[in-house]
Amino acid sequence: MAEGGGSGRGPPCPGADAALRRWEQLRRRVTAAAPWARGLLAVAAGLGLFYLVLRVPLRLRDSLAAVTMFLSTLTPKFYFALTVTSSFISGLIFVFEWWHFRKYGTSFIEQVSVSHLRPLIGGVENSPPAPAAFSAGENETSRQNMPECKVWRNPLNLFRGAEYSRYMWVTGKEPLTYYDMNLSAQDHQNFFTCDTDALRPSDTVMQKAWRERNPQARIKAAHQALELNNDCATAYVLLAEEEATTIVDAERYFKQALKAGEMIYRKSQNCHSQSPQHEAQLRRDTNVLVYVKRRLAMCARKLGRIREAVKMMRDLMKEFPLLSMLNIHENLLEALLELQAYADVQAVLAKYDDISLPKSAAICYTAALLKARAVSERFSPETASKRGLSTAEINAVEAIHRAVEFNPHVPKYLLEMKSLVLPPEHILKRGDSEAVAYAFFHLQHWKRIEGALNLLHCTWEGTFRMIPYPLEKGHLFYPYPSCTETADRELLPTFHEVSVYPQKELPFFIHFTAGLCSFSAMLALLTHQFPELMVVFAKACFGTLLSPFSFVTENIEVLLLPRLWHQLIPL
Repeated sequence: MAEGGGSGRGPPCPGADAALRRWEQLRRRVTAAAPWARGLLAVAAGLGLFYLVLRVPLRLRDSLAAVTMFLSTLTPKFYFALTVTSSFISGLIFVFEWWHFRKYGTSFIEQVSVSHLRPLIGGVENSPPAPAAFSAGENETSRQNMPECKVWRNPLNLFRGAEYSRYMWVTGKEPLTYYDMNLSAQDHQNFFTCDTDALRPSDTVMQKAWRERNPQARIKAAHQALELNNDCATAYVLLAEEEATTIVDAERYFKQALKAGEMIYRKSQNCHSQSPQHEAQLRRDTNVLVYVKRRLAMCARKLGRIREAVKMMRDLMKEFPLLSMLNIHENLLEALLELQAYADVQAVLAKYDDISLPKSAAICYTAALLKARAVSERFSPETASKRGLSTAEINAVEAIHRAVEFNPHVPKYLLEMKSLVLPPEHILKRGDSEAVAYAFFHLQHWKRIEGALNLLHCTWEGTFRMIPYPLEKGHLFYPYPSCTETADRELLPTFHEVSVYPQKELPFFIHFTAGLCSFSAMLALLTHQFPELMVVFAKACFGTLLSPFSFVTENIEVLLLPRLWHQLIPL
């Protein structure tokens, strides 16, 4: 009796002794195996003490009992309103997430969490900046490793005044983006200006005109330059591009520019060796002359004088053979296809479809068109599946696969699975902008050859079975760059749906919000149809969720906390 009264303890609880024995075994193992576990046990003890200190002010048991009582008094109308509100909010989030993904290609919730929440929780380490030399070398290395997404001048770009502006007048839609027009302004300044422009008042005015953003201000400046000098070739170029509303007017301006440009070019040739400034002026005058002759050939092509246009392009390529980067051969290919001079097209391809030269959709798809022309008229998928492909058909299919691997966006435009828009003034090779530009001018050539589009339709999707996924390496070309979507969105107008390759999988949050919206809507419908049954179901669910917490709050201080504290003291 005295022993029991002196100790002040009641009869031992079998459940508590078993728990303490397990705790003792766990403590010995953790202490012997992992020293870092002492900190974990200390945290557990701290949480237990935190509960002991605040259990009276917080009144956890009373709060839990109040929550249970509140849930038991809820009516079916509350559950119906709750599920409808949840479904509506999750539906709004789902619609916004879908719109953001379609417009920008990323999940808004994921983007916000990565950009703003991760730095707050320590996901990004702030390391000191590296030295300038190391950073430059590192940037150069990463630039070499990154896929190239260089924007090129569209060789077949339209005329602003005679074509782009007429489209805007008719449809009310702006066919060119600000980014595209800004690149054109930079091109004009590089092609048509030089350091000696300050010596000539007309060229000084034109130097300012190329920097103007307002089209009317540019046209006004061009007229001012012609008032100062009637032989200002660049002023005629600007008026032909932007003021002329028809191709005939544009051609008239370009002929005046050609007359003035040839005279200035001959003068520059005579004195180009006198100083570096004169050499720069000769380069500028050469650029102006080549540009004018090329646009005159394009005017002849658009006005139906195709043989004249072909002659002008051939003469231009012979006169300036070093300017191959201007891709004049692509203009020549399109004109020869219009003449149906397929032997001449093959001769041009033999020269420019070389492994050492940069490729383009015009090169690859024209080569595929010529090979498809030899077999497309008699090609039948049923017959080919029975007897197999002939050598010529295999060559045609391989050429199509090669073209599709270079630019996988083109077939949908050629097969009219996607609608076309006016091509931009700049294109991204292997991108959607290049596909739009190619299909805009070459779709008629594919339609002219009987069975060519049918052969393309039957074989183009087989390309993707040959390319490894996830595109870590290419089959015939370099791996497809991942930066094309962003650049194409900058080049193409907003009303055009940009083609994306490879197709991006829907983000997790779109699936999550769609599932949450559907589940909430289903619960709302069931609550409306079976209110009493759903109330019983909801109360059972809430009771199941709250029962473990209730058990812990009732037994934590009786079973574990006292002995836990005493066992942690030796640690």
